[in-house]
Amino acid sequence: MQQPTTSSRRSFLEKIAAGTIGATLATGMGAKVFAAKPSTYNHTHPSNDAFVSGKKFVPVMVTPYKQNGQIDYDGVSRLMDFYTAAGVKGFFANCASSEMYSLTEDERLSLTRHVVKRVNGSVSVVATGSFGETLEDKAEFAKRIYHTGINAVIMITSHFAKSDESDDVLIKNFEKFFNLTDNIPMGTYECPSPYKRILTPYSFKFLLDSQRMVYHKDTTIDFDKVKAKIEMAKNNRLEFYDACVANTMYSLQAGAKGMSAISGNFYPDILVWMCNNSTNPDKQEDVKYIQAQLTKTEDIIGQNYPLSAKYFLQKRGVPIEVKSRVSTSPLSTQQKQALDDTYKTMLGWCERLGIEPAKL
Repeated sequence: MQQPTTSSRRSFLEKIAAGTIGATLATGMGAKVFAAKPSTYNHTHPSNDAFVSGKKFVPVMVTPYKQNGQIDYDGVSRLMDFYTAAGVKGFFANCASSEMYSLTEDERLSLTRHVVKRVNGSVSVVATGSFGETLEDKAEFAKRIYHTGINAVIMITSHFAKSDESDDVLIKNFEKFFNLTDNIPMGTYECPSPYKRILTPYSFKFLLDSQRMVYHKDTTIDFDKVKAKIEMAKNNRLEFYDACVANTMYSLQAGAKGMSAISGNFYPDILVWMCNNSTNPDKQEDVKYIQAQLTKTEDIIGQNYPLSAKYFLQKRGVPIEVKSRVSTSPLSTQQKQALDDTYKTMLGWCERLGIEPAKL
Protein backbone atom coordinates (compact mmCIF):
# COMPACT_ATOMS: atom_id res chain seq x y z
CA MET A 1 0.00 0.00 0.00
CA GLN A 2 1.45 3.34 -1.01
CA GLN A 3 1.88 5.69 1.89
CA PRO A 4 0.82 9.33 1.83
CA THR A 5 3.32 12.00 1.03
CA THR A 6 4.08 14.06 4.12
CA SER A 7 3.66 17.76 3.40
CA SER A 8 4.27 20.74 5.64
CA ARG A 9 1.94 20.62 8.66
CA ARG A 10 -0.81 23.20 8.87
CA SER A 11 0.37 26.17 10.91
CA PHE A 12 -3.06 27.62 11.59
CA LEU A 13 -3.66 25.49 14.68
CA GLU A 14 -0.49 26.91 16.15
CA LYS A 15 -1.69 30.41 15.34
CA ILE A 16 -4.98 29.78 17.14
CA ALA A 17 -3.11 29.68 20.42
CA ALA A 18 -0.49 32.32 19.69
CA GLY A 19 -0.41 35.01 22.31
CA THR A 20 -3.28 33.54 24.30
CA ILE A 21 -1.72 30.74 26.32
CA GLY A 22 -0.21 32.81 29.10
CA ALA A 23 1.25 31.64 32.34
CA THR A 24 -1.25 28.84 32.80
CA LEU A 25 0.78 26.66 30.45
CA ALA A 26 4.22 27.30 31.80
CA THR A 27 4.58 24.08 33.45
CA GLY A 28 -16.72 12.06 20.08
CA MET A 29 -16.56 5.18 20.82
CA GLY A 30 -17.14 1.72 21.55
CA ALA A 31 -18.97 0.38 24.55
CA LYS A 32 -15.85 -1.11 26.13
CA VAL A 33 -13.76 1.95 25.39
CA PHE A 34 -15.62 4.38 27.58
CA ALA A 35 -16.61 1.81 30.15
CA ALA A 36 -14.21 3.30 32.66
CA LYS A 37 -13.85 2.24 36.27
CA PRO A 38 -16.77 3.32 38.46
CA SER A 39 -16.58 7.07 38.97
CA THR A 40 -16.39 8.68 42.38
CA TYR A 41 -18.64 11.43 41.06
CA ASN A 42 -22.37 11.23 41.59
CA HIS A 43 -23.45 12.80 38.30
CA THR A 44 -24.72 10.79 35.36
CA HIS A 45 -22.60 10.22 32.27
CA PRO A 46 -23.85 9.07 28.86
CA SER A 47 -24.47 5.35 28.56
CA ASN A 48 -21.85 3.54 26.54
CA ASP A 49 -24.55 1.23 25.21
CA ALA A 50 -25.56 4.04 22.83
CA PHE A 51 -22.27 3.90 20.94
CA VAL A 52 -22.09 1.95 17.72
CA SER A 53 -19.26 -0.22 16.49
CA GLY A 54 -17.16 0.44 13.41
CA LYS A 55 -15.11 3.41 12.25
CA LYS A 56 -16.18 6.82 13.47
CA PHE A 57 -15.71 10.44 12.55
CA VAL A 58 -15.48 12.76 15.56
CA PRO A 59 -15.44 16.49 14.70
CA VAL A 60 -13.26 18.99 16.52
CA MET A 61 -15.97 21.56 17.08
CA VAL A 62 -15.66 25.21 16.11
CA THR A 63 -17.30 27.79 18.39
CA PRO A 64 -20.08 29.97 16.97
CA TYR A 65 -20.06 33.57 18.23
CA LYS A 66 -22.60 36.33 18.22
CA GLN A 67 -21.78 39.69 16.66
CA ASN A 68 -20.80 40.98 20.12
CA GLY A 69 -18.21 38.22 20.47
CA GLN A 70 -20.10 36.13 23.01
CA ILE A 71 -20.67 32.42 22.47
CA ASP A 72 -23.81 31.74 20.46
CA TYR A 73 -25.25 28.70 22.23
CA ASP A 74 -28.19 28.46 19.85
CA GLY A 75 -25.59 28.43 17.10
CA VAL A 76 -23.77 25.60 18.86
CA SER A 77 -27.00 23.59 18.86
CA ARG A 78 -27.60 24.21 15.15
CA LEU A 79 -24.01 23.27 14.34
CA MET A 80 -24.40 20.03 16.30
CA ASP A 81 -27.59 19.27 14.39
CA PHE A 82 -25.63 19.66 11.16
CA TYR A 83 -22.84 17.38 12.38
CA THR A 84 -25.45 14.82 13.44
CA ALA A 85 -27.18 14.98 10.05
CA ALA A 86 -23.80 14.17 8.51
CA GLY A 87 -23.55 11.02 10.62
CA VAL A 88 -20.82 11.84 13.14
CA LYS A 89 -20.45 9.42 16.06
CA GLY A 90 -19.17 11.75 18.79
CA PHE A 91 -17.98 15.27 19.59
CA PHE A 92 -14.68 16.77 20.68
CA ALA A 93 -15.69 19.94 22.53
CA ASN A 94 -13.36 22.60 23.96
CA CYS A 95 -10.48 21.87 21.60
CA ALA A 96 -8.07 23.94 19.50
CA SER A 97 -10.70 24.43 16.79
CA SER A 98 -13.04 25.69 19.52
CA GLU A 99 -10.43 28.40 20.25
CA MET A 100 -10.08 26.93 23.75
CA TYR A 101 -7.18 29.19 24.67
CA SER A 102 -9.36 32.24 23.97
CA LEU A 103 -12.21 31.02 26.15
CA THR A 104 -12.51 31.81 29.83
CA GLU A 105 -12.59 28.96 32.32
CA ASP A 106 -16.32 29.41 32.79
CA GLU A 107 -16.86 29.45 28.99
CA ARG A 108 -14.93 26.20 28.59
CA LEU A 109 -17.18 24.58 31.14
CA SER A 110 -20.47 26.05 29.92
CA LEU A 111 -19.70 25.26 26.28
CA THR A 112 -18.87 21.66 27.14
CA ARG A 113 -21.93 21.35 29.37
CA HIS A 114 -24.12 22.61 26.52
CA VAL A 115 -22.74 19.99 24.13
CA VAL A 116 -23.30 17.20 26.66
CA LYS A 117 -26.85 18.32 27.33
CA ARG A 118 -27.61 18.57 23.61
CA VAL A 119 -26.48 15.02 22.77
CA ASN A 120 -28.31 13.68 25.85
CA GLY A 121 -26.25 10.50 25.95
CA SER A 122 -26.79 9.54 22.30
CA VAL A 123 -23.10 9.80 21.39
CA SER A 124 -19.86 10.34 23.25
CA VAL A 125 -18.36 13.71 24.13
CA VAL A 126 -14.75 14.41 25.09
CA ALA A 127 -13.23 17.77 26.04
CA THR A 128 -9.85 19.20 26.91
CA GLY A 129 -9.35 19.50 30.65
CA SER A 130 -5.64 19.97 31.37
CA PHE A 131 -5.70 23.70 32.09
CA GLY A 132 -3.90 25.27 35.02
CA GLU A 133 -0.49 26.49 36.16
CA THR A 134 0.30 23.48 38.36
CA LEU A 135 -0.60 19.81 38.18
CA GLU A 136 -2.93 20.38 41.11
CA ASP A 137 -4.68 23.17 39.18
CA LYS A 138 -4.94 20.95 36.12
CA ALA A 139 -6.42 18.13 38.19
CA GLU A 140 -8.99 20.44 39.74
CA PHE A 141 -10.14 21.72 36.35
CA ALA A 142 -10.20 18.17 34.98
CA LYS A 143 -12.63 17.21 37.75
CA ARG A 144 -14.80 20.24 37.00
CA ILE A 145 -15.04 19.57 33.28
CA TYR A 146 -15.64 15.86 33.86
CA HIS A 147 -18.52 16.88 36.08
CA THR A 148 -20.24 18.39 32.99
CA GLY A 149 -20.99 14.82 31.95
CA ILE A 150 -18.31 14.13 29.33
CA ASN A 151 -17.02 10.62 28.72
CA ALA A 152 -13.33 11.45 29.05
CA VAL A 153 -11.02 14.34 29.88
CA ILE A 154 -8.47 15.08 27.15
CA MET A 155 -4.92 15.93 28.19
CA ILE A 156 -2.84 18.13 25.90
CA THR A 157 0.50 16.31 25.79
CA SER A 158 2.54 19.52 25.87
CA HIS A 159 0.79 20.63 29.08
CA PHE A 160 2.73 18.03 31.05
CA ALA A 161 6.37 18.78 30.25
CA LYS A 162 8.41 21.60 28.82
CA SER A 163 9.78 21.18 25.31
CA ASP A 164 13.30 20.49 26.60
CA GLU A 165 12.19 17.99 29.25
CA SER A 166 12.50 14.24 28.82
CA ASP A 167 9.84 11.57 28.49
CA ASP A 168 10.63 10.53 32.04
CA VAL A 169 9.49 13.95 33.24
CA LEU A 170 6.39 13.71 31.05
CA ILE A 171 5.52 10.29 32.44
CA LYS A 172 6.14 11.37 36.02
CA ASN A 173 3.72 14.27 35.56
CA PHE A 174 1.12 12.07 33.87
CA GLU A 175 1.36 9.67 36.79
CA LYS A 176 0.94 12.40 39.37
CA PHE A 177 -2.00 13.83 37.42
CA PHE A 178 -3.64 10.41 37.36
CA ASN A 179 -3.23 10.11 41.13
CA LEU A 180 -4.87 13.52 41.60
CA THR A 181 -7.90 12.73 39.41
CA ASP A 182 -9.23 9.57 41.03
CA ASN A 183 -10.32 7.21 38.23
CA ILE A 184 -11.59 9.70 35.64
CA PRO A 185 -11.17 8.24 32.11
CA MET A 186 -8.58 10.15 30.10
CA GLY A 187 -7.49 10.83 26.56
CA THR A 188 -4.58 12.58 24.89
CA TYR A 189 -4.25 15.11 22.09
CA GLU A 190 -0.93 16.04 20.50
CA CYS A 191 -2.05 19.65 20.05
CA PRO A 192 0.39 21.95 18.22
CA SER A 193 0.28 24.46 21.07
CA PRO A 194 1.77 25.54 23.36
CA TYR A 195 4.21 23.35 21.44
CA LYS A 196 3.73 20.06 19.63
CA ARG A 197 4.66 17.09 21.82
CA ILE A 198 4.40 13.82 19.90
CA LEU A 199 4.10 10.79 22.15
CA THR A 200 7.05 8.45 21.67
CA PRO A 201 6.55 4.67 21.83
CA TYR A 202 8.00 4.84 25.35
CA SER A 203 5.52 7.40 26.68
CA PHE A 204 2.64 5.95 24.65
CA LYS A 205 3.24 2.51 26.19
CA PHE A 206 3.09 4.02 29.67
CA LEU A 207 -0.28 5.56 28.89
CA LEU A 208 -1.63 2.36 27.39
CA ASP A 209 -0.48 0.37 30.43
CA SER A 210 -2.03 2.86 32.84
CA GLN A 211 -5.56 1.56 32.13
CA ARG A 212 -6.80 5.15 32.31
CA MET A 213 -6.74 5.92 28.62
CA VAL A 214 -9.77 5.66 26.34
CA TYR A 215 -9.01 8.15 23.57
CA HIS A 216 -6.05 9.45 21.59
CA LYS A 217 -6.00 12.13 18.89
CA ASP A 218 -2.77 11.77 16.95
CA THR A 219 -0.91 14.45 14.99
CA THR A 220 2.24 12.49 14.19
CA ILE A 221 1.58 12.81 10.39
CA ASP A 222 4.39 10.40 9.45
CA PHE A 223 2.33 7.35 8.57
CA ASP A 224 4.98 4.76 9.46
CA LYS A 225 5.03 6.17 12.99
CA VAL A 226 1.25 6.47 13.06
CA LYS A 227 0.90 2.84 12.03
CA ALA A 228 3.31 1.74 14.77
CA LYS A 229 1.18 3.51 17.40
CA ILE A 230 -2.00 1.96 16.00
CA GLU A 231 -0.38 -1.46 16.36
CA MET A 232 0.57 -0.68 19.96
CA ALA A 233 -3.02 0.29 20.76
CA LYS A 234 -4.53 -2.94 19.45
CA ASN A 235 -6.23 -5.01 22.16
CA ASN A 236 -6.32 -1.91 24.36
CA ARG A 237 -9.51 -0.03 25.18
CA LEU A 238 -7.94 3.20 23.90
CA GLU A 239 -9.47 4.40 20.65
CA PHE A 240 -7.03 5.88 18.14
CA TYR A 241 -8.12 8.87 16.02
CA ASP A 242 -5.87 10.42 13.38
CA ALA A 243 -6.00 14.19 12.89
CA CYS A 244 -4.09 14.18 9.59
CA VAL A 245 -6.51 14.02 6.68
CA ALA A 246 -3.73 12.89 4.32
CA ASN A 247 -3.61 9.68 6.37
CA THR A 248 -7.36 9.02 6.33
CA MET A 249 -7.52 5.95 4.12
CA TYR A 250 -4.23 4.56 5.39
CA SER A 251 -4.91 4.98 9.10
CA LEU A 252 -8.44 3.58 8.89
CA GLN A 253 -7.23 0.57 6.93
CA ALA A 254 -4.41 0.04 9.43
CA GLY A 255 -6.87 -0.19 12.31
CA ALA A 256 -7.48 3.33 13.60
CA LYS A 257 -10.87 3.67 15.26
CA GLY A 258 -11.67 6.80 13.28
CA MET A 259 -10.69 10.28 12.17
CA SER A 260 -10.82 13.67 13.86
CA ALA A 261 -9.52 16.08 11.21
CA ILE A 262 -10.42 19.77 10.81
CA SER A 263 -11.79 19.04 7.34
CA GLY A 264 -14.80 17.64 9.16
CA ASN A 265 -15.81 21.22 9.86
CA PHE A 266 -16.22 21.64 6.11
CA TYR A 267 -17.49 18.28 4.85
CA PRO A 268 -18.21 15.93 7.77
CA ASP A 269 -20.42 13.78 5.52
CA ILE A 270 -17.42 12.99 3.32
CA LEU A 271 -15.28 12.01 6.32
CA VAL A 272 -18.14 9.87 7.62
CA TRP A 273 -18.34 8.16 4.23
CA MET A 274 -14.59 7.46 4.35
CA CYS A 275 -14.89 5.98 7.84
CA ASN A 276 -17.77 3.78 6.68
CA ASN A 277 -16.12 2.62 3.46
CA SER A 278 -12.35 2.67 3.94
CA THR A 279 -12.17 -1.11 4.25
CA ASN A 280 -15.05 -1.92 1.88
CA PRO A 281 -13.49 -3.90 -1.00
CA ASP A 282 -16.26 -2.77 -3.35
CA LYS A 283 -15.55 0.93 -2.74
CA GLN A 284 -11.76 1.10 -3.02
CA GLU A 285 -11.70 3.07 -6.28
CA ASP A 286 -13.88 5.77 -4.74
CA VAL A 287 -11.95 5.62 -1.45
CA LYS A 288 -8.65 6.28 -3.25
CA TYR A 289 -10.25 9.08 -5.28
CA ILE A 290 -11.70 10.84 -2.23
CA GLN A 291 -8.42 10.43 -0.35
CA ALA A 292 -6.58 12.25 -3.12
CA GLN A 293 -9.21 14.98 -3.19
CA LEU A 294 -9.15 15.50 0.58
CA THR A 295 -5.38 15.83 0.53
CA LYS A 296 -5.52 18.24 -2.41
CA THR A 297 -7.98 20.63 -0.75
CA GLU A 298 -6.44 20.64 2.73
CA ASP A 299 -4.21 23.66 2.13
CA ILE A 300 -7.18 25.65 0.83
CA ILE A 301 -9.44 25.07 3.82
CA GLY A 302 -6.58 25.62 6.25
CA GLN A 303 -6.04 29.23 5.23
CA ASN A 304 -7.36 31.63 7.89
CA TYR A 305 -8.94 28.81 9.88
CA PRO A 306 -11.38 28.76 11.70
CA LEU A 307 -12.93 31.65 9.75
CA SER A 308 -12.63 29.50 6.63
CA ALA A 309 -14.69 26.76 8.28
CA LYS A 310 -17.42 29.16 9.35
CA TYR A 311 -17.62 30.68 5.87
CA PHE A 312 -17.90 27.17 4.39
CA LEU A 313 -20.54 26.15 6.94
CA GLN A 314 -22.56 29.21 5.93
CA LYS A 315 -22.45 28.01 2.32
CA ARG A 316 -23.74 24.67 3.55
CA GLY A 317 -26.75 26.33 5.14
CA VAL A 318 -25.59 26.47 8.75
CA PRO A 319 -26.54 29.86 10.28
CA ILE A 320 -23.19 30.81 11.81
CA GLU A 321 -21.37 34.14 11.95
CA VAL A 322 -17.98 34.26 10.22
CA LYS A 323 -16.43 35.50 13.44
CA SER A 324 -13.45 34.40 15.52
CA ARG A 325 -11.57 35.56 18.60
CA VAL A 326 -8.22 34.44 17.23
CA SER A 327 -8.21 35.38 13.54
CA THR A 328 -6.67 38.83 13.16
CA SER A 329 -7.85 39.49 9.60
CA PRO A 330 -10.99 38.66 7.58
CA LEU A 331 -11.03 36.21 4.73
CA SER A 332 -9.60 37.73 1.57
CA THR A 333 -11.47 37.78 -1.74
CA GLN A 334 -9.06 35.14 -3.04
CA GLN A 335 -9.63 32.90 -0.02
CA LYS A 336 -13.40 33.17 -0.39
CA GLN A 337 -13.18 32.31 -4.08
CA ALA A 338 -11.04 29.26 -3.32
CA LEU A 339 -13.57 28.12 -0.71
CA ASP A 340 -16.44 28.74 -3.16
CA ASP A 341 -14.67 26.53 -5.70
CA THR A 342 -14.01 23.86 -3.06
CA TYR A 343 -17.70 23.89 -2.14
CA LYS A 344 -18.61 23.15 -5.76
CA THR A 345 -15.96 20.43 -5.82
CA MET A 346 -17.43 18.90 -2.67
CA LEU A 347 -20.86 18.70 -4.32
CA GLY A 348 -19.20 16.74 -7.11
CA TRP A 349 -17.79 14.29 -4.57
CA CYS A 350 -21.26 13.73 -3.15
CA GLU A 351 -22.67 13.15 -6.61
CA ARG A 352 -19.96 10.61 -7.41
CA LEU A 353 -20.52 8.78 -4.12
CA GLY A 354 -24.28 8.89 -4.45
CA ILE A 355 -24.82 10.63 -1.13
CA GLU A 356 -27.01 13.61 -0.28
CA PRO A 357 -24.98 16.50 1.18
CA ALA A 358 -25.84 16.94 4.85
CA LYS A 359 -28.04 19.89 5.70
CA LEU A 360 -30.16 21.19 8.55
